[in-house]
Amino acid sequence: MLGTARINQAMIDALKSAKYSRLLAVASRSLERGKEYAHLNNIAHVYGSYDELVADPDVDIIYNSLPNHLHAAWSIKAAQAGKHVLCEKPFALTTTEAKNMLAAARENNVLLTEALVYRHFPQTKKVMEIIHEGLLGKIQLMRSSFSFTLTRPDDFRWKPDLGGGSLWDVGCYPVSYLQMVAGVAPSSLHGWQITSLSGVDETFAGQLRFDDDLIAQFDCSFSLPRNTYMEIRGSLGTLVIPNPFNSSQENQIILRRGEKEIKFSFEPHNRFQYQVQDLEISIRDGKPPLISPEESCQIVATLEALAKSAREDPSLPKSESLC
Repeated sequence: MLGTARINQAMIDALKSAKYSRLLAVASRSLERGKEYAHLNNIAHVYGSYDELVADPDVDIIYNSLPNHLHAAWSIKAAQAGKHVLCEKPFALTTTEAKNMLAAARENNVLLTEALVYRHFPQTKKVMEIIHEGLLGKIQLMRSSFSFTLTRPDDFRWKPDLGGGSLWDVGCYPVSYLQMVAGVAPSSLHGWQITSLSGVDETFAGQLRFDDDLIAQFDCSFSLPRNTYMEIRGSLGTLVIPNPFNSSQENQIILRRGEKEIKFSFEPHNRFQYQVQDLEISIRDGKPPLISPEESCQIVATLEALAKSAREDPSLPKSESLC
């Protein structure tokens, strides 16, 4: 593990029951902090620098949960050292970074995949099964949301130079989900943002248009109450996913066709459990991971284009009347 981020705990819990892998080492910029973390989580080896961990010949896989602006650089260093890489979302902050990560993985023949953990959920797989069975008919409209109130003023997500902003932190979830359902990148898009005092987007809304007349809308925020939602509407029915990105007692999907409503419920689980299994199988059997680096590269390209659109948003001329 590179770093001691809060998200690590879910991975630690998942690795306790992993079949083919175990947690061997953690690195922190502070050796003292790293030792304390390793002791609390029963981790055998601890390093006071990321370079030392990447160089450890006994480490096969790197989990990169560092702040957003460090995802590309350390994923590339890990790949160059012959390590497989599970990189937290967002995969990268620019398309150029993402392409460089992809190139490093290919050149060093290692697996590189993004930790979009919801993609591995049984709930998500059921959503795609319903779509592929044609139960919704032709999909024409999708809506998604992910917001929560970020109250820590010193959090890195408020800092532009650290890759902050709601679009990159939580907007990547609905954008990646919409592209997963569409199966392609958007043909056109537009974004709008409300910026914080630090300059990052505090609230973001976007619209995507895909081929075959499919339109999608999403929003994300650090200043609105917690809300996650996904709705997929087709010519034959509607699919609602109230909690698409996490695992809890409330995980269910609702299929509405005419006057009929069918609910599918799912048991809560460690949300990293299936992600770890996919990683293990991909490495052991030489199979592509569920989330390819090529797909992640395209998600980054969409996020980058949305951010650019919001910065350059042309406004209507101010007037007492527009009519």
